[in-house]
Amino acid sequence: MSEFPRGPATSASIVDALKAIASHSPRARPSFARGRCVRGTYIPSDRAEEITKSRSFTRPSRVLARFSVDGGNQRRSDAGSPALRGFSFRLGDAQHSSDILTQSAPVHFAKTLSQMLAFLKARLPRPDGTPDLLKIKAFSEANPETLHQARYVAAHPQPPSFAGTSYWAVHAFPATNASSETQFIKFKVAPVASNDAPAKGQARARSADVLHDDLESRIAAGDIRFSLMALLGRPDDPVLDATIRWPDEDSREAVRLGTIVITAIETNEMCEASVFDPANLAEGIGYPPDEIFAARRAAYAMSLAQRR
Repeated sequence: MSEFPRGPATSASIVDALKAIASHSPRARPSFARGRCVRGTYIPSDRAEEITKSRSFTRPSRVLARFSVDGGNQRRSDAGSPALRGFSFRLGDAQHSSDILTQSAPVHFAKTLSQMLAFLKARLPRPDGTPDLLKIKAFSEANPETLHQARYVAAHPQPPSFAGTSYWAVHAFPATNASSETQFIKFKVAPVASNDAPAKGQARARSADVLHDDLESRIAAGDIRFSLMALLGRPDDPVLDATIRWPDEDSREAVRLGTIVITAIETNEMCEASVFDPANLAEGIGYPPDEIFAARRAAYAMSLAQRR
């Protein structure tokens, strides 16, 4: 078992903590390790420029993306897994690219860096490899906001397909349009007319690679489409706490920025060659102001350097 990091919470200690829990190779991703690289295109809507002047979102482009399942175990079975799913994608060209990291729950599991480290520390397996349930319970009772993500996942069973899943970037991004008007937005990725049934019947659902097999089957039969939405912020919305949603978030005004069309499976080496970097945002989309986003920017760079 890897040694759990000591000392104050930093981006480096978060990466080390994730690896200590997963107990895997330093060359593997510390989280969302099991994934599949894909490619496609992005088609902007005629309303994208109302929200942002970023050419990543207002111009057609190629898309590199990765679907994944949370956790550090690359051999983890997909079958029946309640684990969080991820969808990371890169839009734009070499001069105006943006990386957006989304997940299948609209909130993060910690508000601050120190709380995130304590959350992970409580889940460090005992010497026999089992979780210390009393320690986890005590931490959760003292930090109830860290249960918001798990409760959302428990209350919203996930479809048996990456293609039928909705994804959120849990942070509030300042978006500036060509008129220099800035407002906070949240990104949501919603499936377009997706059939949530497994592509090749119930036998496929028993496969250990159900999500990945289903993804390949759907792409072989046609493309997979998602609407990239901007949920529009209001002046009193909380933007510093990624563990809570905006009031009436599911029913508030949203603008479709464009459509992501996944057309082919890509070699995983393409997604391993360069990490999807949350700090990579083209002009017109700014950095979210919360503490967790700032930590993720540094952590992703460290993780990539260690894997190399």
